[in-house]
Amino acid sequence: MTPLRLTWVQPEDLLTHELRQAEEDGRDAGRIAATWRNAGGPHTPTPTGASPTPAPPALRALAIRLLDELAELPSGLTESEPTDLAAIKRAAGGDAPSHPPTPGRSPAQGSGGQTPSHPPTPPLRGPGRSPEGVQGRSPASGVQGAQPPPGGPGAEPPKRGAGAAGPARGSGGEAPRNTPLSTSTHPHPRRVTGRGGEGQTNALHAAWLGRAAGCLLGKPVEKLPLTGIRAIARATGNWPLHTWFTATGLPPDLATTYPWNRRSANTSLAENIDGMPEDDDLNYPLLGLLLLQRHGRHFTTTQVAQLWLDELPAGRTFTAERIAYRNLLDGIEPPHTATHRNPFREWIGATIRADVHGWTNPGDPAAAAEQAHRDAVLTHTANGVYGAMFTAAAISLAATGAYDVHDCLAGGLAVIPPRSRLAEAVRLGIDLAHREGDFDTVVDHLHTTLGGYHWVHSVPNAALLAAALTHADGDFSGSICRAVSGGWDTDSNGATAGSLAGLLAGHPDALPARWTAPLKNRLATTVADFDGTGFGTLAELTAQLTTPHIPQEVRSA
Repeated sequence: MTPLRLTWVQPEDLLTHELRQAEEDGRDAGRIAATWRNAGGPHTPTPTGASPTPAPPALRALAIRLLDELAELPSGLTESEPTDLAAIKRAAGGDAPSHPPTPGRSPAQGSGGQTPSHPPTPPLRGPGRSPEGVQGRSPASGVQGAQPPPGGPGAEPPKRGAGAAGPARGSGGEAPRNTPLSTSTHPHPRRVTGRGGEGQTNALHAAWLGRAAGCLLGKPVEKLPLTGIRAIARATGNWPLHTWFTATGLPPDLATTYPWNRRSANTSLAENIDGMPEDDDLNYPLLGLLLLQRHGRHFTTTQVAQLWLDELPAGRTFTAERIAYRNLLDGIEPPHTATHRNPFREWIGATIRADVHGWTNPGDPAAAAEQAHRDAVLTHTANGVYGAMFTAAAISLAATGAYDVHDCLAGGLAVIPPRSRLAEAVRLGIDLAHREGDFDTVVDHLHTTLGGYHWVHSVPNAALLAAALTHADGDFSGSICRAVSGGWDTDSNGATAGSLAGLLAGHPDALPARWTAPLKNRLATTVADFDGTGFGTLAELTAQLTTPHIPQEVRSA
């Protein structure tokens, strides 16, 4: 009988991932690693989620024992990277502010006008990588100080016969700025009123569409290395990335070297897109709607768990979510579901569940982050939780229509520990995006500095997301194309970038039709009764759960 090699659960595979996690979070696992290697265990984790053949029974039993031993090792990062919400607030500088920062205030000043205690561009602690990374050189091109290609990622393709363009431009026709909008001083700051009513529903409609389009753009190249993404796009006339990937015109040898994601190739290429196919990056926002409908904004982590058991098919979970789901079935209670034999607890899974918490708390990043935390700790710890809190808080500010993308990212940073690896990575991504005109150079630097992490880990993906949004200056097409063209978890980064940039756009009609028309206002899913639901309907359901935004002058009075 052919064995069923279910991904992300085999003990022999979990052990190698946990050894890497121990290296990242500062545990001394040398003795355990040596025991594993001496017994014949593999040295490195498999990138695909499951090794091709089962381990012998004795080796599998050893893996289970060593997983439990690894869990007992102390981490040197516990104080700087806590998971408890109260400890996170203390590490972030006290309780989060009760009102959002003044629009237009520099991220370096914060809401109180004080210089932060943490450096704006710290050295990164990427596993096995130099903090310096690459300075001014693109490994892909080898060109010192390379200039951005005409148009930049996300721009409309140049017209036939057109000459060279000027600075990199987004689809909106405005050059992305390499200095933050939020460093300007406004003598009369904008009044933060929120959108409310039809305006809020329209913005949420754009966010749902943006999340779907960004996810779909990244689906066919998920798991491909950066070199493969660039080679495919260049060979098909789609570099800098500006539209859907296609197999049309792709040389056969390149298609063999860099195969499309096998689950997505039939539904996510330009020639076969027919509505939004199912993806966990859309399933989890749907579950978020159900969570708030059934339990309200004060839901508990246990209620998240029960909702999953009721509505989420186990086969639609991956990495940390699959481990937590299995732990629930084994009778393990939250939040221990996040830590028991779960080496994926700092990966990106909680981040892709965070949008709903931001959408439904416009202008209240603290509330958005707290909701995201309660959701995240079912499956994640430390940086895995911070990714969700950062995203929810940033989206909360974008949902008001009063903040630019740079303010939103600064607001996201304000709710997480400043000396955590994720905060350091985000600040690096933002700083590189401000300094470098060529986004390829930004990406190459990030891959050099953070390439020791798994491609699904929250730390490198948060850095890339922040860099893409910053470099595109919040432009929708520029944001999703930069996020996807940077590699790593392409569909998840594209989804989150599309959600936030969609909110900034404010209306579904503000999104280019090349991204929205193929979606056909139809979402496929196995979650509850949502299959076939339109994005306008999802926006209306989300708006019904959205707390009214109180103007800043009232909140701070």
